[in-house]
Amino acid sequence: MTPTSHANPIPNILTGLRLAAGVVMFLMLAGAAPGFMDGFLSPEQQLSFGVWAFWIFAVAASTDWVDGFLARRWHATTRWGAILDPIADKVLITGAILGVLASGSLPGIAIPCGLILFREFAVSALRETVAGKVKLPVTLLAKWKTTLQMLALGALQLTLLWDAFGLTNPDGTTPEWQGHFETFAVTLTWLAAIITLWTGWQYFSKAQQKMSQL
Repeated sequence: MTPTSHANPIPNILTGLRLAAGVVMFLMLAGAAPGFMDGFLSPEQQLSFGVWAFWIFAVAASTDWVDGFLARRWHATTRWGAILDPIADKVLITGAILGVLASGSLPGIAIPCGLILFREFAVSALRETVAGKVKLPVTLLAKWKTTLQMLALGALQLTLLWDAFGLTNPDGTTPEWQGHFETFAVTLTWLAAIITLWTGWQYFSKAQQKMSQL
């Protein structure tokens, strides 16, 4: 769809809010992580920061679909929106990954989270390098990749907030299902990393093919 110069601004506003939310969410996750703000925040306040960060992430992630839907429905696509949307996604994903890793309490996620970050930076560098020479439109699988990343990171955040959400037994012990959910969250993160790498390889392969034709 051709971008319009006098489009409804609401989709772009939502995208801008998602960008800002990614930064705020990261700061709150960092504040909730042990060792960062221990001297300034009580354990209860840190848990509260984590809960707020989770809800900010959940709401911001939902706007990734809403702003695109509204832009298409209202024929309100703009060049600025096309530029801002992937930036907002990457800030939200990167902030969530760094915030979750800062907690240091979820084994098995450092490698897939690192792979996701490496891919995102590599594809961003690729797009910047070939800009004006080769067009690399976002693929359908890449869009689903972003959705899967957000679901995985939301699940990881939830596993860190059992106590804050009151998801423990009355005697303070951890229910058995929570261990299964943590395994699910880590597995989902690995799946997101694999699909993320696959879509990254697709972009590099397509760029190499088109560059060879120039």
